[in-house]
Amino acid sequence: MREGHQGTGPGAITPDGCAVDVYRRLGVGREPDVIEAAVPAGAALLELGCGAGRVTRPLVERGFTVTAVDESAEMLEAVRERVPGVETVRSPIESLRLERRFDVVMLASYLVHTAEHDDRQALLAACRRHVRDDGCVLIQREGEGWHVEVPREREDPGGCTVRIVSADPVGDGVNSVHAEYVFPDLRWTQTFLSRPLSKADFERYLEEAGLAADAYLTDDGTWVRARPTAR
Repeated sequence: MREGHQGTGPGAITPDGCAVDVYRRLGVGREPDVIEAAVPAGAALLELGCGAGRVTRPLVERGFTVTAVDESAEMLEAVRERVPGVETVRSPIESLRLERRFDVVMLASYLVHTAEHDDRQALLAACRRHVRDDGCVLIQREGEGWHVEVPREREDPGGCTVRIVSADPVGDGVNSVHAEYVFPDLRWTQTFLSRPLSKADFERYLEEAGLAADAYLTDDGTWVRARPTAR
């Protein structure tokens, strides 16, 4: 388990505190629609941090060729159950080197908000390393004020109440975020570290990685398309 991260509840828990069975159960939101509208039809897409494949499957069904990457063997097992025949790669994102590049690289699940600056830049470097020079990177980022507007909750399409219970400062601009996932029959929790990023800081970190924000794809600014800059 990574320092500052933990998870509780039945089944396997990944190093960042995610419960595999939660992500098997969660429904699909608007992500496939946002992605489909932002990239060319039938693009070759590298999905970094694919989890249990809840977004992988609808992307494949819409005609994209997806390579799904995750560090958790249990998550990738769930992907293969959902999408038989899809290419999966078990690896930390930061050290991934596939020696090929893709039309689209996707970094979802707010991974860009990792607590450590070096880890964030390693994630973005992996995106740049694997995207074609004429391709794009899609990044999901946290909404403005998410770390202060707590507690809050939403109802997931999979029948789960997702609660962000607290976001407590732990120093150096980082928060310890506590989440609950409550289904009618079972309950899981996750605690993780997250660093709020202003739009200006986010765009500066993209620039350092050889990327530039091209478009904010949603009204709340949580999905961003970036383009590679000159090497």
